[in-house]
Amino acid sequence: MGWPKKNPQRWANDLTVLLNAHHGPDRFPIELDKFALSYSRQVCPEDPILKIRREALVGFEGALVPIGDPRRGWGIICNDADVSEGRRRFTLAHEFAHYLMHRHLNPEGIYCSDDAVLRGEGEAIEREADAFAASLLMPLDDFRRRIDPYAKPSIDDLGACADRYGVSLIAATRRWLGYTNRRSLLVVSREGYALWASSSDPAFRSGRFLRTAKETLEIPAGSSVGGGRFTPETKSGVLHPPGIWFDEVVEECSIPFPRHDQAITLLHLEAVPGGADLAEGPVEDVMDRIARGFVRN
Repeated sequence: MGWPKKNPQRWANDLTVLLNAHHGPDRFPIELDKFALSYSRQVCPEDPILKIRREALVGFEGALVPIGDPRRGWGIICNDADVSEGRRRFTLAHEFAHYLMHRHLNPEGIYCSDDAVLRGEGEAIEREADAFAASLLMPLDDFRRRIDPYAKPSIDDLGACADRYGVSLIAATRRWLGYTNRRSLLVVSREGYALWASSSDPAFRSGRFLRTAKETLEIPAGSSVGGGRFTPETKSGVLHPPGIWFDEVVEECSIPFPRHDQAITLLHLEAVPGGADLAEGPVEDVMDRIARGFVRN
């Protein structure tokens, strides 16, 4: 029997059902190292994952590499240089996806950059691996029970989800942005300039996004993060009048991220001006959007 061909969502859903059956619904965070090794040996004993290792990597965040000549199996390497456990877990899930879906397409191995792992940038297989990782680590049904699609979460609310799933705050926030019915944005910045940003569907469709891929964007000086103001109030949320972020009122929640000399900002906007409800209709899973290559920057 050939190796099954499934899209990222199907792979993640099937493994989620398996994990739920064995460990129950409150099994988070996933012991992914043990699971990846065990699962690969059971379903593909002739071509399993043999080793999972942490190393201080330069130039890439993770890799799936062949072991032996001829190949006896595969190894996964995750960056361990100044990387949080949550980020390492997401990298491992990303490389596990490459093993499940792409190892036969790339017999010499797959080496993934920081941007490929965190934002699925680059080739289609990187978007697929990100899609799988987010869905496996943070199942949509469980996440939505914690934060309703119409809720306006605080950074603490999203941080609690990050703790539950054992991922970074950024990964949890991106997962929430993928299904929320609110107009909200995530902005990651350094020294007054936006490194990258991600918008929810309703925000994007109302024209609220930052084009960070093709131009360097300066953070508004009147904003909390632009002024370097990080207090309990700026973490909880500060209302800015029109003209600071956009030509409408924006609630900004900003915190410093000293580990990487960055700042994380969550922007909440009000209902669409003019009463148009861009959030109507079925909520699309972020995994579906990433898998079809719809990236917004």
